[in-house]
Amino acid sequence: MALQKKYSEYKGFSKIEFEVNNRNSYIVCPKHSADGNPWAWRCEFFGAFDSVDMALLNAGWHLAYHQVSDMYGCPDAVKSMRDFQKAVYTEFGLVEKTVLFGFSRGGLYAVNYAAEYPEETALIYLDAPVLDIRSWPCGAGGDEKCADECLKIYNLTRETLADFKGSPIEQAERIAKLKIPVIIVAGGSDTVVPYSENGEIFARRMSEAGGIIHTIVKPDCGHHPHSLENPKPVVDFIINNIKL
Repeated sequence: MALQKKYSEYKGFSKIEFEVNNRNSYIVCPKHSADGNPWAWRCEFFGAFDSVDMALLNAGWHLAYHQVSDMYGCPDAVKSMRDFQKAVYTEFGLVEKTVLFGFSRGGLYAVNYAAEYPEETALIYLDAPVLDIRSWPCGAGGDEKCADECLKIYNLTRETLADFKGSPIEQAERIAKLKIPVIIVAGGSDTVVPYSENGEIFARRMSEAGGIIHTIVKPDCGHHPHSLENPKPVVDFIINNIKL
């Protein structure tokens, strides 16, 4: 069944809104598409700290979003994401492989999706990413509401959480062996999603497994602001490492 589309404007570009699995979804279209119709998928917090997103959009990339908020990258979220990706390349003619952007809790979605569907993933850009639910939302920097939601959706308790092996942190070796390139940007002073409990462990495991991993750590930065004022280092890594 064809998608019911609504057209609007986003920062001077055309935005196409629709639903997949009764969830809000949209595509932002460049003025002129780059060769191959590449696209970047912001898994969460679309439009926030979007210097990389906008640089790619201006370079002819499409931007995409599918709302699976508050699902913490669980299997049902991954399934819905898969349906969205199918819709993107069948309805809009975009390349099948995407570049996943995992900002904050979006790291849970991005890595779990890539691990499940590596053939559909060209690269992952993680920014101050949550990669272990024991760190956030169930750690010191989380909050009770988010922690309760997360535990419920994974059918966990505080007692069983310690032995949980379903967080993206456990997928580092798999991502490395699949040769999916990963870039991580994070604040070294982040107390909400500590780098030492998330990106640092993931990057080390990927490196030890022979993966393609690059990290940019901002020593005095907390959880915000995300990304970089000058997006060039991230954009260059993406362009130089993707195979669509």
